[in-house]
Amino acid sequence: MRIFLTTAAALAATPALAASGPFFSLGNTDFVVTIGFLIFVGIILYFKVPSKLMGMLDTRAAGIQKDLDEARALREEAQTLLASYERKTREAQTQADEIVATARAEAQATADQARVDLDASVQRRLAAAIDQIDSARNAAVKEVRDRAIAVATAAAGEVVAKQLTASDADTLIDQSIETVSAKLH
Repeated sequence: MRIFLTTAAALAATPALAASGPFFSLGNTDFVVTIGFLIFVGIILYFKVPSKLMGMLDTRAAGIQKDLDEARALREEAQTLLASYERKTREAQTQADEIVATARAEAQATADQARVDLDASVQRRLAAAIDQIDSARNAAVKEVRDRAIAVATAAAGEVVAKQLTASDADTLIDQSIETVSAKLH
């Protein structure tokens, strides 16, 4: 019905109605054009071209809607993947930070242990040096004593040899033998 009214309005506004002379004559070109137009519109309506065009447009609109739905689904999937990758990136960053913190703590502990070991080594070496110094001092003192004893003995021997008589020597030898015998038994 709408098509009929549209066609009637189109015919009413044609220049054929504004032309002068008999309108319904084949000599009038406006009339012939109007008849040709009506036949053309009739053929289009007979073969249902408008409904076929509308069907094609509906099919095209459905295809576009399907493409839009597919694009929306792909977008949501991409957003899900992006969120997943961002979460994994944050987790990896957290793990990297933990590894760095652990490495720093281990390095600090190792450095502290190295300081303790170094202090202990220095203390051991210092103690060893002190022991060596004490040992060298004791050896030097013993050597000086031994030499003093040797010198004193030699000096005493000379003094005794000069002042000692044979009878005094025999008495000293006898006393020495008794002292040695008393200490050995």
